[in-house]
Parts: sequence; structure tokens; C-alpha cells
Amino acid sequence: MRALGPIDLLFLTLESRKQPMHVGGLFLFKLPEHAPSDFVWQFVQSIRASTEKPVQPFNQVLNGYFWDKDDDFDIDQHFRHIALPQPGRIRELLTYVSQEHSALLDRAKPLWECHVIEGIEDNRFAMYFKIHHALTDGVGGMKLIQRALSPFPVTEDIVPPWAVKDTRHKKVGITLSKTTQFLNTIAKQIQIAPNVTREVYTAITQRSDPNYVSVFQAPRSILNQPVSASRRFAAQSYDLQRLRDIAKKLTKFLGESVTINDIILAICSGAMRAYLSNQNALPAKPLIAMVPVSIRQENDDSGNAIAIILANLATHLNDPLERLNVIRASINNAKQRMKRMTSGELLNYTGIVFSMAGLNLVTGAAPKLQSFNIVISNVPGPKETLYWNGAMLDALYPVSIVMDGQATNITLTSYRDKLEVGIIACRKTLPSIQSLLGLLEYEIVILERLTSDISLDE
Repeated sequence: MRALGPIDLLFLTLESRKQPMHVGGLFLFKLPEHAPSDFVWQFVQSIRASTEKPVQPFNQVLNGYFWDKDDDFDIDQHFRHIALPQPGRIRELLTYVSQEHSALLDRAKPLWECHVIEGIEDNRFAMYFKIHHALTDGVGGMKLIQRALSPFPVTEDIVPPWAVKDTRHKKVGITLSKTTQFLNTIAKQIQIAPNVTREVYTAITQRSDPNYVSVFQAPRSILNQPVSASRRFAAQSYDLQRLRDIAKKLTKFLGESVTINDIILAICSGAMRAYLSNQNALPAKPLIAMVPVSIRQENDDSGNAIAIILANLATHLNDPLERLNVIRASINNAKQRMKRMTSGELLNYTGIVFSMAGLNLVTGAAPKLQSFNIVISNVPGPKETLYWNGAMLDALYPVSIVMDGQATNITLTSYRDKLEVGIIACRKTLPSIQSLLGLLEYEIVILERLTSDISLDE
């Protein structure tokens, strides 16, 4: 039995019919060469016939303020197999994911589902997996699914994703009682309180720093409206080497380190600026992005271990390089504060600084208070080619969360030499959100043109 963490509890509290709080992933596979016509059907049957039991966190069910082990696992409550109608275009696949991502998970059971989808054009099939954010965050979820995939095309046996055991070495500890867990938590809070208090005070008194982004400066925008239960999901892959080249050239030109993350935020900034301009809804003040940062321990895939950075997207500026410089300055300012804290202190600092934003999300008491306008999350993914029962993983797209006051979310991950982008939005609140995919490509082209004269040769 494991106690709910404060962030886990927040995700459960925020959930409502129009505000599901699960994250997911869309995994697109190419059928093996010379695969039989019933390859996917046989694969699904082998998964259904597996006697492997689900492992943590897939065997965890809510029990008050604790996660408890579920002893009544029923695969039919979690595993789906469907086929798209012909011609099985990516458009139909994304529509299916949009609809399924709108549906709540049943809290009486472990909070996850796995969908195998066949009949996709170009000899492909897909897996859509969703899991409640209270069970794991984006980085943890990515690691959980990666364990089910193999770097080898041929595998001897098939283990369902929810039953893959973690073979990494973990310390064996003593199971503590609820009371002991509670007292230990209190003791840790007392221990880290002085440094957390000092950092909160520093953050408040340094608001005169132009690079510091406070929780009070985000403007209102059409991105920050109440949402419906309807979702639209859009996804696309981009060549990661293009972003690497841009980052290297700008590092050489500026004489300062420019990271791929900086470039990602810059192209997202430009795309959002163009999208809002097209809707005649660009705020005069710059948009603020909430950027989750993983502070997860290496051998831990469950629960939530994230801190938060606020990035000034500089959408009020027309020049792409000026926007990039403002973004980098705000990110570097936040990173300097993070370096002074341990992971436990960061979690508490995040909770305190964003407590007003969290309270507003839960109660809606201060609708004019906007801590950030959009969530932009970059989750590191696998570098090598992966396979599932001999089928090559062709692409993977993260599917995240929207909520009242946060009507869209851009989540990115890497796979091999590609940047995989998943955009989720409220279908009724934001029109034509899929146009962001083309706008992201346009921003990459703009930065390539601006850096075309910079040589990477020594």
C-alpha cells in the first residue's frame, strides 16, 4: 500500500467529466515484412491468453488516500482491439484517439487502458495507451511503455505492456504502516522547510529581475477559457537533426550555449504567435508557458516527480531571435533557482509557489488570475529503433491533458532521429488547432533561413 503524493492527489481532485486527468501515448507500428493478413489478430489473441499478472503501477487501485493492490484484474476492462474503416487514414486514427481521450477512466479499477488499432494505411497498426496522471507523469509513463518494447525484431515471447517486470536493481525496504509513513513525511517537511522558505522569499523579492517570471504576469487569452469534454488530437513528426543544426549554429553565433529545448520553445512560441494572430487574438503581453521538469530518480517510474519552470515565450516580439533570447533568459533564471534545491525541496517549492494557481484551478475563485497560458512539455524518448512482436515502432506521439483555463497542451518527445509532437486541445474552445503543426514547420524553416550563412565547420 502506497500513500498518495500531493501532486497525485491534486490530479485526482481536478478530475471531472469535462476534465479527464489521464495522459497517454499513440504508438504507430509497421507490420513485419511478409506478415500474415491476420498478424494483428493473432498478436491480440496471444496477449489475451497471457497468464502474466499486471505489475505496479498497473495493478494499483484507489483505496481512500492510498494506492492498494487490485486482486480482481479483468483484462476485458482494460484491453481493446478495433479496426479502422477503410481507407484507415491517419485522420481517422487521430479522430479515434481524440474520442477515447475524452472518456474518463473507471476509478473502481486500475486507472489505465490499452487499445490496439489495426487497418491503418501503409501496412501499419497502432497502440493507444492511456493512464491516469495520478499513477505516473509523462517521463514515468514513457519508461513504462518502453519496457514492453524490444531493440530486437525477433522476440521469443510476448508479455503485455502492463505485465513487464522491472529487472533493474531496486533496494529492498521494509513496508511501513500508514502512521509511520505519515510521521516520516512530516519529519521530512520540517527538515527541508528552511531552504524552501528562503527560496520562496528570494523569488518574491527578485520580481524586479526582468528575467524572472512570476505566477502573476500571464495575460488572459483565448487559450485560457473553460473547456468542454470534447477533445481534438493532432500529431506530426519533425527531423530532429534540423533542430540540432539550428542550436549549434546559434551557439556559435551568440557565443553562448543554445539547447534543443531552447529551440523547441522558440518554434512553439512562433507557432502560437501566428495561430493567435490568425484568430485576431494575440495578447499585447507575452504568453507564459509552464514547462514541467522531471526530477525523477533513475529506478522510479510510478507517481509524479516534476518541478515547474515558467518560460516567457516573448510572443509580443516579431523577431524570432529576439524571442529566443528572452526565452533563454527566463529559462536560465529558473534553472539557477532549481540548482540550489534538492528534489524534495523542489517539489515543496513548486507546491507553495503554484498553490494559488492550483487553488484557482480547483475552485475557479479568481478567473482573472492567470499563472501561465499553455503547457509545453518535452519528454526524452528512446534513441534506438524499437519493436513490438517484430513490428517496428515507426512513430510515437504523446497525448496529454487540458483543463479549465488551459485549453491546449503541446507535448513533445524524441524517438531515434525525430521530434514527435502531440497537441491536445478542447475541440469546442479552440478552432483549427491542427494548423499548429504547419506553423511549427514554418518556424523551423524561418530559423533555418536565419542561420543559413553560419557554417558549422571549424
